[in-house]
Amino acid sequence: MDKGPHLTFMASNISQNPSFFWMLHHPARLIALGLGSGLLRPAPGTWGTVLAWLSWGLLLQEQSFLVQASALTLAFVLGIKVCHITGKHLGAADHSTIVMDEIVAFWLVLWLIPSTLLAQGYAFILFRLFDILKPQPIRFFDNRWKHGFGVMFDDILAGFYTLLVFAIGQRLLT
Repeated sequence: MDKGPHLTFMASNISQNPSFFWMLHHPARLIALGLGSGLLRPAPGTWGTVLAWLSWGLLLQEQSFLVQASALTLAFVLGIKVCHITGKHLGAADHSTIVMDEIVAFWLVLWLIPSTLLAQGYAFILFRLFDILKPQPIRFFDNRWKHGFGVMFDDILAGFYTLLVFAIGQRLLT
């Protein structure tokens, strides 16, 4: 039975858990592994989301709408490329150490919710839950699209679910 578009990757000669030094040998790896946040244990996706939250606050939160939109677009396109390359190097399209997908998806959430610590904290929890539990159709795409776009897309869907919960909550509270 065909499970949709996918790619088969050949692993380079590394272990299942890449090292910090392995990451530094290619710029795509450095970006895809979230400057090393994807190497942290346990829960590398959570550490990648922490990096997203911190980097948003430091680099993008106070920027104009146009700068934020441009940064998100560029990061998404770059994420597709670096996740694809790094997945090939690791021999697994969506290796747990790849966290660029969490970074971009959580930036999207932070872009569209209130810039308060409380709202961002709730968003963090919701996003991690949706990313971990992968309700449909997230699980569908996660299981079938095994390339850079697929790696990025399922986390974008988790971000949309987070935004949907925020929109419903706002509607109910106003």
